[in-house]
Amino acid sequence: MKILFLIPYPVKEAPSQRFRFEQYFHFLKENGFQISCKSFWDEQTWKILYKSGHLLQKAVGFIKGVAFRLTVLFQLNKFDFVFIHRECLPIGPPIVEFVIARILKKKIIYDFDDAIWLPNTSEENKIVALLKWHSKVASICKWSHKVSCGNSFLANYARQFNTNVVINPTTVDTLNLHNPSNYPTKKSTSIVIGWTGTQSTIHYIKSLVPVLEKLAEKSSCPLRFLIIANKDPELKLKFVDFKVWSKETEIEDLLQIDIGLMPLTNDIWASGKCGFKALQYMALEIPALVSPVGVNTEIVDNGINGYWCTTEDDWIESLEKLIVDKQLCEKMGIEARKKVTENYSVSSNSSTFLGLFS
Repeated sequence: MKILFLIPYPVKEAPSQRFRFEQYFHFLKENGFQISCKSFWDEQTWKILYKSGHLLQKAVGFIKGVAFRLTVLFQLNKFDFVFIHRECLPIGPPIVEFVIARILKKKIIYDFDDAIWLPNTSEENKIVALLKWHSKVASICKWSHKVSCGNSFLANYARQFNTNVVINPTTVDTLNLHNPSNYPTKKSTSIVIGWTGTQSTIHYIKSLVPVLEKLAEKSSCPLRFLIIANKDPELKLKFVDFKVWSKETEIEDLLQIDIGLMPLTNDIWASGKCGFKALQYMALEIPALVSPVGVNTEIVDNGINGYWCTTEDDWIESLEKLIVDKQLCEKMGIEARKKVTENYSVSSNSSTFLGLFS
C-alpha cells in the first residue's frame, strides 16, 4: 500500500503536521505502507510566510506551490490513498481535491484539527482572507473516503457530509519526546508559570495580564512568567521572560514551567481546538490551567490533573493553590501525564491512526 501525504508545510516544521501524522510515519512503515510527502509551501517561503511584508517572495512561493500541486496530479496512479491535511491549495475552490476524488477516483483521507470552515486568517496575511474559500471544507468532506478530525466538535461538523468520520486526536510521543525522565531535572528558585503558542494565539494570553498582575501583588513567592513563542507578545509585566520557540529545545524549555496556562475565548473557533498546549504541559508532568472550552474539558479533569478557569477569580485561586502547595502541584502533574499517556499518546492512538487506511 502506498500513501501520498499532501500537506501545507515542509515536513518536521509545523506543529499541526508533526503531532497529527508525521510522528506515525514509522508505524506506517512498520506495517508495510510506503509513504511520500508533498508540501505546498517550500522551505524558503515557509520561513517568511507568517511575517509581515515579503509580498513578492510569498507570491513566488504561491506560484511554485500551485505548480507542485498540478504536477502531483500526474503522479497519483501509483498511490492507493491520498492523505490531505487541511487543504490542497491555501486559497480558492477545491479544484485539486475534486480531480483527485471524482476524476482520478483516489481514496482521500481528509484531516483537520481546527474549525477551518470558519474565517480566521492571520493579521500578516489578511489580504488573502477573501480568497480562502472556507466553504470548500464541506465539499472535501463529502468527497473523501474517510475524514480524520481532532475532536468531537469537528467530527460532528464533518458528519453532516460524510458518515465515515474518525475522531483522531492530536497526540504526543510520551516515550521519546514528551518524557520528562529523558531530560535533566529542572532547578529554579522561583515558581514558573508558563504559556507556549504562536502569533495566531498570542491574543489569548494577553487576556490574563490582569490576573498575573494581581497574583504577583498577593504572592509571597517569587514568580516568573515564561512565554515560549515565535513572536514576543510584549506584555507589560515586570516578571515576564520571553523565549523564542525552537524545535531543538522545545521540551527543555517547557520543562522550566511549573504550571501551564491555556486560556481561550468561549466561541466556535476555540471549540474546534484540540488542546495541544494542555497535552504538552500534562505529558511533561505539568498541571494545566485551561478555559473549559471544547475538548479542554475532556483532556483536563478539574481538580485532578489541572483546573478549569472561567473567571478572573478562578485563575487567581487555582494558581494560588498550586503556588502555595508544591506537593499538590507535583501530584497533579503525575496525574496529568497518566491521563495523556493513556488517552492522548502516540502509543495509545496508533491503532486508530492505522485504521484510517483501510
